[in-house]
Amino acid sequence: MVPIHGRERAFFTSRLLFIAVLIGLMSTVLLGRILHLQVQAHERYLLQSDRNTLAVLPLAPVRGRILDRHGRVLADNRQEYILTLIPEAVDDIARTVSALRAVLPISEEDYQAFLRNRRGTHPYQAVVLRRNLSATELARFALVKGGFPGVRIETRWQRVYPYGPLFAHLLGYVGRPDARDLARDSTLVRSGLDQVGKSGLEAEYETLLRGVPGVQEVEVNARGNSVGSFEERPAQAGEDLHTTLDLDLQRTAAAAMAGHSGAVVAVEPRTGAVLAAVSAPSFDPNDFVRGLDGTEWQRLRDDPLHPLNNRFATGNYPPGSTIKPFVALVALRNGAIRPEETLAGGSYFQIPGTTHRYYDWRPGGHGRQDLRAAIRDSNDVFFYQLALRLGPTPLAQGLQDMGFGQSTAIDLPSEGRGLVPSPAWMNTRNGRERWHTGQTVMMGIGQGYMLATPLQLARATAAIAADGRLPDLRLRADRPVATRAIGVAPRQLQLVDEAMRAVVRRGTAHILADDPHDIAGKTGTAQVRRAERDVNGRVRGGSDSRHLRDHALFIAYAPASDPRIAVAVIVEHGGHGGSAAAPVAKAVIDQYLDGNSVAQP
Repeated sequence: MVPIHGRERAFFTSRLLFIAVLIGLMSTVLLGRILHLQVQAHERYLLQSDRNTLAVLPLAPVRGRILDRHGRVLADNRQEYILTLIPEAVDDIARTVSALRAVLPISEEDYQAFLRNRRGTHPYQAVVLRRNLSATELARFALVKGGFPGVRIETRWQRVYPYGPLFAHLLGYVGRPDARDLARDSTLVRSGLDQVGKSGLEAEYETLLRGVPGVQEVEVNARGNSVGSFEERPAQAGEDLHTTLDLDLQRTAAAAMAGHSGAVVAVEPRTGAVLAAVSAPSFDPNDFVRGLDGTEWQRLRDDPLHPLNNRFATGNYPPGSTIKPFVALVALRNGAIRPEETLAGGSYFQIPGTTHRYYDWRPGGHGRQDLRAAIRDSNDVFFYQLALRLGPTPLAQGLQDMGFGQSTAIDLPSEGRGLVPSPAWMNTRNGRERWHTGQTVMMGIGQGYMLATPLQLARATAAIAADGRLPDLRLRADRPVATRAIGVAPRQLQLVDEAMRAVVRRGTAHILADDPHDIAGKTGTAQVRRAERDVNGRVRGGSDSRHLRDHALFIAYAPASDPRIAVAVIVEHGGHGGSAAAPVAKAVIDQYLDGNSVAQP
């Protein structure tokens, strides 16, 4: 029989042995797990940790401003409140957006833009879901933000155009990058930029204005919130763009065109600096920055007055009689006429051997005149004959030398080229149609296939004012001046200058005769439809329907003795250049030379 104290010792020893074995087993398992974490799975867990908590996020730069020639701000930036979503911090984006729509209006366009901009971005980069939140919307979201992890309010810079429609076709506007923008510039994906230049100077100088995005390394938690910051490379703000534009002159030009459709362009003759350029009617680029809904876009697109069209840059118009000074210069340069030579007049002209009549705008005609008088009175019959003497190919080449049918070199993303027709052009255009003599005749008065943009007309007018030097047009103030000779002798330019002064003093623009600024100019009327005439050459029917009226044109420079400004004006369906377009040019010239015109804000 074992003593009681011996049995107790044996029981205690067996219990101690069991506990020791159990502790040994647990230690072995724990050590094995530690070994697995530190050695075998170290790289996998380290990579997962970096991916989930360390984010390299872009910092968007502040966009450069656009200024007029006196430093006045035409395009600026202001802070706005935006709603953003961090994709990695949201379990179900579609469901989250659906729930958010019960709190804030989020359009399908907003959502599609979010999905587009999300592609290629860092998972922890906040992507814009809604822009320009109001104070009411901010308060509404603040009440429920706890239920939307990964969704937050931020402030960002928004483009703003203080003068609204006034500079719309010059400045253009910015907008969300679309698929085409991303295809052209792959760096946009990770730049943090959610607005880029879409048109006008905003698009032309996108790289200059954009600046350089920065980067920031941040530690984020599972809810997408930053819990620490590491290295940062600040963004570099975009450069300001100083332009040649004059705010006061732009206001005057726009006010003079109020109620009309058309365009005005004013330039410095010797430098090509664009002082003002108006396309009427216009639109508000601020609407494009905030984003148009489908109804608003359709209203703008389908507006019968076409406010989105840039008439001064891409509008192609028959130049009408404003082409006559340039036809005269080509004829003088080519020796097709002598300065004092006269040509027969009359109420119409017939090509020898044909019966078709090409009428003068004046039913009774002008009689026999020399070149000066023919320009002064806008003698169609004279220029029919002059074009025929020149021939289509020399005439076309001469007009091209003066900038027609060519780029003006203006620093905008797109411009029209107009059209200088010729037999060679006709052959490439249509194999069935051949050039005929009547088309040559019509070129002499700027009709037929002949087309020009207001920019081209202003530039060519500047060449006459600048002693035969054709300037490249420019909007950026520090862009180098570039000109080229049009190959016309000084005495030939003097003849045309004298004739254009006479147009204002006692010719078709005599309405401006009392202006103190010694304006030289030329009126023009561009037919919208073929005129029906009676046996006496008078146009049948009235012009009660505005859309059937002729376009009114006027080109001018002043002071004629030392030109500082050249202007081109077109008033669509304005009727006559002298009565409709010339007063617009007068207002612009007066404002620029002495500030007599009062511009409305």
